[in-house]
Amino acid sequence: MRTITTALVAALLVVACGKQEPAPAPQAAAQTGEAKAASADGTPHIAVAPDGTHVQYRTYGSGEPALVLIHGWSCDSNYWRAQVPELKQKYTVVTVDLAGHGGTDGSRTDWSMARFGQDVATALSAVPNQKLILVGHSMGGPVAIEAARLMKSRVIGIIGVDTFKTIGAPAPSAAQIDAIVKPFEADFIGHTRSLVTEHFFAPGANAELVTKIAYDMSLSPPKVAIPSLRATLEYDYTAPLKDLSVPIVAINSDLGEPTNEARIKKVLPKFHAVTLAGDGHFLMMEDPHRFNPALETEIQQMLSGS
Repeated sequence: MRTITTALVAALLVVACGKQEPAPAPQAAAQTGEAKAASADGTPHIAVAPDGTHVQYRTYGSGEPALVLIHGWSCDSNYWRAQVPELKQKYTVVTVDLAGHGGTDGSRTDWSMARFGQDVATALSAVPNQKLILVGHSMGGPVAIEAARLMKSRVIGIIGVDTFKTIGAPAPSAAQIDAIVKPFEADFIGHTRSLVTEHFFAPGANAELVTKIAYDMSLSPPKVAIPSLRATLEYDYTAPLKDLSVPIVAINSDLGEPTNEARIKKVLPKFHAVTLAGDGHFLMMEDPHRFNPALETEIQQMLSGS
């Protein structure tokens, strides 16, 4: 077995984020009969998942398609704040807080990618758009894949953000995963802060942003963060990707493990990745002036069918 190093943890765990600013009280969305559109001003709404979880989501803008922004591990929808104002001028934008994150309750015990995917599908059941592009950051990438499996023909494409780098790679062993998770169990706050500050940002990154994300992420409830971390590390793309035929692309940083397109294309022949050199894991927050145009390009290519 390979030695477990902090660098290996960072390579496997390309996930992080923080907490959301206080928001107005959510409004319940009707879940019976024909789904009704939520207001498009960013007001929080609630949809109830099959297991009873109250999933918070927000909608902005109008028109087709709807862009569904899915956050990463220990994150929430607030971390798309540099994208929403621009995107809502052209599209319907939907942000979702996964269970145990942001404004969505964390009372469940199943923290699998499939169950998080159900959270996304639950929120979208109250949104009338028939064309959806799922945009998932980090853990939000596999969550988007699971959501697409549930929503079938409504999804016309998936865009990963600093994710999908492990598609086609050998899976970590159970012993490796146990070794990665153990330090979080022993000292969740301290280990999370050191991992984020030392491995998720490129040299010269904004120190205030680094500190905020490391601090906020470390305050995630361990009862949610630790099992969802394990589920992320254990996720196997093989079977889920066989269910999908929509375009899947990525906008990645060059921090840590490079995106091996040749290997990924053995699983997804039409996959391609755009690399924003010099950025860290939170490229949509660190460098929105480069990230936003790259995202728009991928959206337009999906809409044109190219």
